[in-house]
Amino acid sequence: MPETAVYGGAINSEIEDEDYEDDGEEEEENSSPELTAQSSPRPPFSTNFEKDRHLIYLKMMYELLPHHYQSQEINRVTLAHFIISGLHFLGATDRVEKDVVANWVLSFQALPSSRVSLKKGEFYGFFGSRSSQFPLDKNGDLTHNNSHLASTYCALAILKVIGHDLSTVDSESLSLSLKNLQQDDGSFMPIHTGGETDLRFVYCAAAICDMLGNWSGMDKEKAKNYILNCQSYDGGFGLIPGSESHGGGTYCAIASLRLMGFIGSDLLSNASSSSIIDASLLLNWSLQRQASDGGFQGRTNKRSDTCYAFWIGAVLKLIGGDAFIDKTALRQFLLTCQSKYGGFSKFPGELPDLYHSYYGYTAFSLLEEPELSPLCPELGLPLLAASGI
Repeated sequence: MPETAVYGGAINSEIEDEDYEDDGEEEEENSSPELTAQSSPRPPFSTNFEKDRHLIYLKMMYELLPHHYQSQEINRVTLAHFIISGLHFLGATDRVEKDVVANWVLSFQALPSSRVSLKKGEFYGFFGSRSSQFPLDKNGDLTHNNSHLASTYCALAILKVIGHDLSTVDSESLSLSLKNLQQDDGSFMPIHTGGETDLRFVYCAAAICDMLGNWSGMDKEKAKNYILNCQSYDGGFGLIPGSESHGGGTYCAIASLRLMGFIGSDLLSNASSSSIIDASLLLNWSLQRQASDGGFQGRTNKRSDTCYAFWIGAVLKLIGGDAFIDKTALRQFLLTCQSKYGGFSKFPGELPDLYHSYYGYTAFSLLEEPELSPLCPELGLPLLAASGI
């Protein structure tokens, strides 16, 4: 089957001009103090996890994305990850044309024309879409190498999820060039031409190294020190040193430390590993993020949001503190964000989007929903896929 017949949202070059849903990626900063009062949400349309509706939603997104995703064109690989990995959680990867998807993903890897090219200081990861992938010059070199750490994480995640052999990836070039992104303070740029350096990209680098089974591209000690410098006075982690504690930043910190082998499976009872961070203070901060409506907020005085059920929930799972979560209340909150169309929204009663849908599935997996595959919290992927099974 030609690739244009598959996955209109990522592989096909077109996105349907159809009014269906918002992309859900607006920032939390629009939250006002009045909104943080956690007014009583409307009751959920169902008290069950509606697996069949979610399958329909993801299958529809696999075949054709609504026009609201046009602004996400540059992130096609990321959108594909949310869809295909989401289908794996639902036990439905048989609905994916795996060979076609694998070839499509591999077509986005930036490849050096020679060993000499590896000495130019560029990163040879994966592009996020065709729009960031430029033709080669007459010598076969990349004219504009825009491969990105986040796109590389998502590309490798897709390949893991569909069971593709990662030996087809040029992991040597990827790992060697990954060194070009690490800064003197241990942080990582997302792309060799510059950009923000924060915990998101430290995590992407650690996850990439773990999936490839090759840590040669990362100075783990430097990365560890950068992470530790990001822990705030209240126990959480900011995205950069000295910044406000944030659910996403805290996840990136703890998951990275786990992937790099600096912390074990139960920080709270293992004094030798917990000594590198203040685990009890981290536990306290994380538990305080569960709000009165049962959901988790990403920062103090913000609304509960579907995705933080994963970001904070996974932190608590990784440090051995998930037994303290009010799981009944969290499940109830998530159900208010479950859409009758399938998928999950950011806040209760809104339309679903792929980002919050995927992290809704991972959150329900953390809650051990029987219809979902188990989760590998440090990689944010289905456990079987992360384990290479």
